Amino acid sequence: MIHLFQTLLLLAFPALVITAAVKDLTSYTIPNWIAGALIAAFAMAALAFGLPAGTIGVDVAVGAAALAAGMIMFALRWIGGGDAKLFAAAALWLGLGPSMSYIFYTALSGGLLAVGLIALRSAPARAILPQGPAWFARLAEPGAAAPYGVAIAVGALAAFPLSALVARY
Repeated sequence: MIHLFQTLLLLAFPALVITAAVKDLTSYTIPNWIAGALIAAFAMAALAFGLPAGTIGVDVAVGAAALAAGMIMFALRWIGGGDAKLFAAAALWLGLGPSMSYIFYTALSGGLLAVGLIALRSAPARAILPQGPAWFARLAEPGAAAPYGVAIAVGALAAFPLSALVARY
């Protein structure tokens, strides 16, 4: 029974970051409850998997550092507030070891997202694209923001197999 509970806790991470990506893609917002649920699920997973207190402390420090970095990026208007919170909550789950992979994959997918949005927002692409839902039209609008939560989710999912929690599974 404990194994089932641990499995469900581990599945919470991809489910929540994918939910955040879809919400950001379709509405340019990431609800606060997603970051809150990630934090709560991490606390339960850390206990269920018996993470040592030192590991939990390092994970919390990594999450706090990611939040500080996210707040700076938000203040510079590089990302939205929901992006900063998602970035930090995912970093909490990933910890120190996978953090460089997380940053690398997030930056790489962010670059690919930017290239894709530039192509989507070009005049030739807009002329041939079929009319779609309102969120897609807003996404294709030149000068619109980028839903960076998508890149954060891709980076988090790519680094997740390297996390201490997955290693204990």
